[in-house]
Amino acid sequence: KSNVSYYDWVGFYYVEQKDLVLRVFAGKPVLHTRIPFGKGICGQVAEKGKTFMVQDVSKETNYLSCTREVKAEIVVPVIKNEEVVGELDIDSHILSPFTEVDKKFLEGVCSIASRLF
Repeated sequence: KSNVSYYDWVGFYYVEQKDLVLRVFAGKPVLHTRIPFGKGICGQVAEKGKTFMVQDVSKETNYLSCTREVKAEIVVPVIKNEEVVGELDIDSHILSPFTEVDKKFLEGVCSIASRLF
């Protein structure tokens, strides 16, 4: 979070049954510390097991707002033994900040993180 100017909130959710539970984060506290699979961007990533890069959250119909400042979000699954065991969620307060470089970098981070889950 401190090294990328447009990463305003960074957190790891862990899977517990069919919910995502926020365990560690950097940024302001959020309302959604437990998210069911399928609900919001995070829940969709948990169901589908693939990265979602949303450049404008206001255009998403299935979006859970954490704070009014959030304009964009990228969520990357943490996969272990072909199963989603968690995910990395990053919020930005600016529109369209994320690139393919972010996606590749964060997918690499999640690959390494999968060893810790």
